[in-house]
Amino acid sequence: MSDLEGLTRNLIKKGYSEHQILERIIQEYHDFKEIDNSSAFKFAKAILEECIKSDINSISEPFVKELLGINIANVSVGKQGVGCRGAGDFFVHKLITELSETDYKAFLSPTSLDDAGAVRMHDIKGYGNQLFKLEDLIVVSKMEGIHSRLSDFPFICGFHVTRAALRDLYVKGAKPISIMIDIHLGDDADVGKLFDFIAGVATISDLARVPITAGSTLRIGGDMVIGNRLVGGISAVGVCNRLLARRNIQVGDKILMTEGAGGGTITTTAIYSGNHEIAKETMNIKFLEACEIILNSEYINEIRAMCDVTNGGLRGDLYEINYEANCGVNIYEEKVRSLVNPIVLKMLENVGVDYLGVSLDALLIYCSESVSEIIIADLKRKNIKCNEIGYVDDSNQVFLKYKDKEKKEILPKFRESAYTKIKQEIGEERPEMLEIMESNIEKAALEALKKRKKIIEYIRREKEKF
Repeated sequence: MSDLEGLTRNLIKKGYSEHQILERIIQEYHDFKEIDNSSAFKFAKAILEECIKSDINSISEPFVKELLGINIANVSVGKQGVGCRGAGDFFVHKLITELSETDYKAFLSPTSLDDAGAVRMHDIKGYGNQLFKLEDLIVVSKMEGIHSRLSDFPFICGFHVTRAALRDLYVKGAKPISIMIDIHLGDDADVGKLFDFIAGVATISDLARVPITAGSTLRIGGDMVIGNRLVGGISAVGVCNRLLARRNIQVGDKILMTEGAGGGTITTTAIYSGNHEIAKETMNIKFLEACEIILNSEYINEIRAMCDVTNGGLRGDLYEINYEANCGVNIYEEKVRSLVNPIVLKMLENVGVDYLGVSLDALLIYCSESVSEIIIADLKRKNIKCNEIGYVDDSNQVFLKYKDKEKKEILPKFRESAYTKIKQEIGEERPEMLEIMESNIEKAALEALKKRKKIIEYIRREKEKF
């Protein structure tokens, strides 16, 4: 895929001549499209003209310049590891959650760093709650982005992103009621790619009995991006009357985990390491079935919280959960290992991927000791493996106990486990200039917050004029 607008702006910034820029854009067109020189030149000329005219450096009015400008951090998302589910990603997302906070608070807001967010009908003003007679109803919502490396495999991409979105509703104690689709394709993507993706989404819709209710289909960057990439996400909504939030976790709680064969990440690892057949191991809905059993049980009130092993793997999830719940955990590594699909685990070991740092599509259950064995037995009757893997303490740390009795504290790395060759080449370790990077990022976030406040004040002042 080629971002012609981004390329053009970058070449202008580097001081390339108009002729050099046009030649480069024309070459990009020939690389991706069957197009004659005349048309390629005409398109390239239009792109260059738009990039020059839209340059905000020519704006004289300060307000408009600030409105359209960006508070630059001088740190790329790639260098910071944004989206790579490690410490670098967590740092940025904590700032995002702070920027997302407004005067109108959610019952479970982004600052909780939880799997999903929630609002209570009781807290919604101006909509006549007495009409609904659903004061105790909690509406839970989730937005899940697709796995970027599955762009060329749209069916399994749609399958896994939809399953992941529903997972995050279930672990909050919510029954999913709606699936929504947001899909963007490059200008040269075949229409069949769109249909295959939707078919993958609809497969989960059928199996989980949750309807698809709405969606959006667009091209990436309109006419400014060429290629066949597929990006986007799935949004889902669920309802409940009791929220299983991480903040409910108590010292002494038992931690259970169900079997996991992975989803989008494991599929990506399999495909890009040449182990395509292992992708079929991920095709199941055991996680969703386990949640249904638990949510419909008589012991639901003894469940403190649930979580899916996803962002940054078990070590990343436990770190985030501890942060929100203000607790610590002791985990038995041998018991965790026994719950990972053996075919998947063997592949990860063969390609040098730490299984503790990747998404496993396993369910974590924090519960009181009195129901631990009952849950394990109930899931076993439905052919879902589950075991007690540890317990909660007040250490505020993640301790991993190994078979030989060795006990180690584990922390998330700067990036999640490198599960493809390119990720292994880039590495998982923190950059040398991390402190400077984080300082610049915090400054950019603060400037964005100031900008938000300034624009709100402007709009309110304008409103008062009438």
